[in-house]
Amino acid sequence: MQRRELFSSLASSVSGKKKQEALLRPPYFGDESLFRNECYKCDGACVTVCEEEIIKIADDKTPYLDFSYRGCTYCDECAIACKFGVLKVEEKKLLNAHVSIDNSKCLSWGHTLCFSCKDPCLENAIDFKAMFMPSINDKCIFCGFCISKCPANAIMLRVVS
Repeated sequence: MQRRELFSSLASSVSGKKKQEALLRPPYFGDESLFRNECYKCDGACVTVCEEEIIKIADDKTPYLDFSYRGCTYCDECAIACKFGVLKVEEKKLLNAHVSIDNSKCLSWGHTLCFSCKDPCLENAIDFKAMFMPSINDKCIFCGFCISKCPANAIMLRVVS
């Protein structure tokens, strides 16, 4: 934790305010407000049909993606199962995220031979310079399969709003 993060965390706990983190939503929506307005009526059908088991339900009863163990195959099943029109196959797009590699944590950047992120990447979105120094290229579809495979937790996902 960096010093700025520490002070920010302490300040929010003193003031009683907790910063709301943006949730990574399934890639089938057009209007973010539908999550708040419709999902509370649902029984979580999108969760039950997700073959990768990455869709979770937040405290506010809205779905989000968790790449702790797997990634998104963009299979459309969650959108097909959505009865309230929040997720729609015709709204399919890449996830609203940015993926990067923290060079200070990455084993390969530390000159240890490691291809843990490259192996699960079906899009060939990770380039290595001379067997070391991986970087994510523009082929990345933000599927998240590389995130859980990194033994050093060096792959970071940031939700773009």
